Amino acid sequence: MSDNQQPIVLGKLGSSHGIKGWLKITSYADSVEGIFDYSPWLIKEQGVWREVKVAQWRFQGKALVAELEGVTTREHAQMLTNCEIAILPEQMKELADDEFYHRDLIGCEVTNINGYNMGIVDQIVETGSNDVLLVKANAKDAFGKAERMIPFVPEQFVKQVDVQGKQILVDWDPDF
Repeated sequence: MSDNQQPIVLGKLGSSHGIKGWLKITSYADSVEGIFDYSPWLIKEQGVWREVKVAQWRFQGKALVAELEGVTTREHAQMLTNCEIAILPEQMKELADDEFYHRDLIGCEVTNINGYNMGIVDQIVETGSNDVLLVKANAKDAFGKAERMIPFVPEQFVKQVDVQGKQILVDWDPDF
């Protein structure tokens, strides 16, 4: 699979729930039940992705539980515990031109408004108040930095994002 076809992980199957094959669901979606907006799912079982469909789901207290098609016993459900839940990139919702997914920012080159190359976005850290770009600095960074943490605050610190060109322009001091 190419990078564009790598499954996007949205959650994980938890322990079995009951005796009829239901499973607890851990969702990484913005709203926990948002994971059910996608069908079919891919689950990674013994290192191999395979397609599954959700027959039904519900809240059980504050937890999510689901019944997968073809999984009818507790024993079968237990074999799926801890399998990742994913979808293909083409299943992602279309975004407006000025919107993007976190995964689109990974690998973008970050430059400050004075033209200094800060490095490459290595990951996005969710802090609650705002996301933070974890930028891996260049090997010979003039300020001796290995990485930088830049708050992803549009207009204040993040001036421009060009997903197609893999470029992010920031107003950030390279010595931070």
